[in-house]
Amino acid sequence: MIPPKETIPCSVGVTAYNEEENIGPLMQALLDQHVHQAEIIEIIVVASACTDRTVPIVQEFAALDPRVKLIEQERREGKTSAINLFLAAATTDICVLESGDTLPDEYAVEHLVRMFADPEVGMVGAQKVAVNTPDHIAGLLSHIRLRMEHTLCLEIPRLGEMIAFRKVFERIPPDVAMDEAFVEAIVVERGMRVQYAPDAIVYNTGPDTVPDFIKQRRRNHAGHLYLKHKYGYAVSSIQNRRVLKIAFKEVWGVVQVLWIFFLLAVLESWSRVLGWYDFAVKGDRHVVWDMAWSQKQNVQEVKARSSEKPEAGQPVRRTNGKGPVDVVRSA
Repeated sequence: MIPPKETIPCSVGVTAYNEEENIGPLMQALLDQHVHQAEIIEIIVVASACTDRTVPIVQEFAALDPRVKLIEQERREGKTSAINLFLAAATTDICVLESGDTLPDEYAVEHLVRMFADPEVGMVGAQKVAVNTPDHIAGLLSHIRLRMEHTLCLEIPRLGEMIAFRKVFERIPPDVAMDEAFVEAIVVERGMRVQYAPDAIVYNTGPDTVPDFIKQRRRNHAGHLYLKHKYGYAVSSIQNRRVLKIAFKEVWGVVQVLWIFFLLAVLESWSRVLGWYDFAVKGDRHVVWDMAWSQKQNVQEVKARSSEKPEAGQPVRRTNGKGPVDVVRSA
């Protein structure tokens, strides 16, 4: 008789700030994960000074499944602070970290965690997929940027939104805003590999407005510049030659969308100028983020609306995401 493969236990952490629109579908998706080699021991939600129904919704799930645990922060102190609370509470050596405004595919945790069967792997990242239909300029820019990021990750992983890593450190310094990049730097420093798992899909909603697109890219670039300045680690997305090479491949021969690439370059450049200003002049680390509020949507609803276009006069089926009873599962 062939003995069964040993499972890899993991702790899943969710950072949430006023995520009542999405937290219900997210919790259900995590509880419904199809796992074989991975084993979800606990799902720890860190709710930071939430003023909506995020906490009651999580409490409903905790009453149904003992793996769900809730940590409440009285004050909003930034994502790094919330992650440190998760790290202190996690009981396994493999941690999966996900933002509260995303939705994992049903096999996402399995595809991330099973890669740690290789002891040389220290960090794994999922592929981000925007569920907004690109029928406006901000949505189209978000889709193009994520497609370029996916291509970049296939060469050099640049991870975010949903990651898994070995708990080889106790906490993230409070002045670091780009948590995923810091984990990446620590893992590389310890001599372990950073891997990209394109089959591990995590859905999110990109910014719906140009100002929110700039706000998001601005804070990210400021955080990456600070990480490079203080810790000497440069993430792949600020390696401009490589990014430009991928960008040219993306639009090569597609004359009709060259103006979109130009606008993306202008907005990205302007965002980086503002990010540099925040870092070099204002000294703003964006530890407590200036939120891009158009991203705060029910990811499951937006994904469903994007994939199922109703006929004229037909209603769109929706869920309010307020608790486990009202959740409609992904197809």
